[in-house]
Amino acid sequence: MDLAIWHDKRYAPYKLVTLVAVLRKEGIPAELSLKGTGLCTDSLSRPETLTSVSQYLTVCRNAIRLCNNPEIPFRVGSQIHLSAYGMYGFALVCSLTVRDFFNSAVKYHQLATPIISISWQEENGHATWIFDDRLVSQQSDDLRLFLLEQQFAQHVVHLKDVLGETAAVPLSASFQFSSPRHIALYRRYLGCECAFNQPASKLAYPRSILTLKPPMAFGLTYRILQQTCERILSEASSKTGIASKVNDIIATSPGHAPTMEFVAQGLGMTVRTLHRRLKLEDTSFAHICDEVRSKLAKEYLQTTALSTEDIAELLGFSDVANFRHTFRRLTGLTPRQFRAK
Repeated sequence: MDLAIWHDKRYAPYKLVTLVAVLRKEGIPAELSLKGTGLCTDSLSRPETLTSVSQYLTVCRNAIRLCNNPEIPFRVGSQIHLSAYGMYGFALVCSLTVRDFFNSAVKYHQLATPIISISWQEENGHATWIFDDRLVSQQSDDLRLFLLEQQFAQHVVHLKDVLGETAAVPLSASFQFSSPRHIALYRRYLGCECAFNQPASKLAYPRSILTLKPPMAFGLTYRILQQTCERILSEASSKTGIASKVNDIIATSPGHAPTMEFVAQGLGMTVRTLHRRLKLEDTSFAHICDEVRSKLAKEYLQTTALSTEDIAELLGFSDVANFRHTFRRLTGLTPRQFRAK
């Protein structure tokens, strides 16, 4: 990830909310956990709130400073389930095989709040996750350890989300740093033997799991969600400025049509400021809404058997007639004609 975008507020605060909740159980008020982030407790409960990587790192530093409990990163990681990741998480849960899950997790990782880089490989009969923390190489050793411990715990719980508790137990874990005093926590949360002072940080599973079919595997849903993730990634890389952020909020709000007030609040600005910023980028809120909904509608019509009524509901239209009218205005065709063509 480009470090220049670490301050961009583009991620739902699921990790941050989990960390604050865990610290609250340790007796640390949310106000102290959030110190230095510019966030307040109320903002964490609002669905439109977006946060940055740097804000999350600030809360992690606060956790290290305020709480001398080495279990915190493990507890946070084990409580972040795939359902918290929106479209990205649902795509992973619906993967056709565990191999698809591994590949999609890496391919769409930028849709999460990526701090530790992830990859995987097949080696010595194992399917092995590899964790690279070079993005935070300039941070303190305590923070790097905190982030790695959380990442390992997350990966263990994510595969259990996909396969079930007993079907997804890692074989071994290895770490580049020296053995810590709280080594018992590693065995408890990861469920395997751990080795330290190793060349790389890895989490190994038996290679045989790669062909397993997750209980919630569903081909059509998986393909739809993959295409949605592809589009969001593509648009995020091709657009810059405030228009990109507006595009992301609208695209990741299935089932309702965000208002300009909703989006402006999520971006921490007034409607007037948002209107002015978009005008400077030679676009408008209405134009971005039309563009996103048109692309989504075309994807659904081309790649699924969803009815026009279902698509209208997914895109947040008040009724199917309004959807048909809008689609024809944008494309020159009715949904039925577009699908037939």
